[in-house]
Amino acid sequence: MEIQLLAGSLSSMIFAMGTLNMVYKAWRTKDMQSYSLTMLILNNIGNLVYWIYVMSLPLGPIHVLHGFYTVTTLLMLVWWFMYNHRPQTTRHITQTVQRIMDSQTMRRVTDTMEVQGV
Repeated sequence: MEIQLLAGSLSSMIFAMGTLNMVYKAWRTKDMQSYSLTMLILNNIGNLVYWIYVMSLPLGPIHVLHGFYTVTTLLMLVWWFMYNHRPQTTRHITQTVQRIMDSQTMRRVTDTMEVQGV
């Protein structure tokens, strides 16, 4: 096996594993608020245009990797429309309330320290 083919295959697997983590988290939490609709649309358009270049190359790891990116970015776009406008889950509301309470507690501690001259 040529070193270039081995390097291409290995890097494709590494890139795919990094992306799978993001896709799994989005699927598990259904929380798409951190993803911009503009970014997802541009990524999908870019993938379609990039296929023109990829199809001109000899069959190799780039086809698998770009196919994977095309599927995952399209999936993320579909999920953005499915999940982004859902009412917030109880878990998300609980986490938000906890963050607010933690910040208020820190403010009280800080204010107390200032009054005592610490």
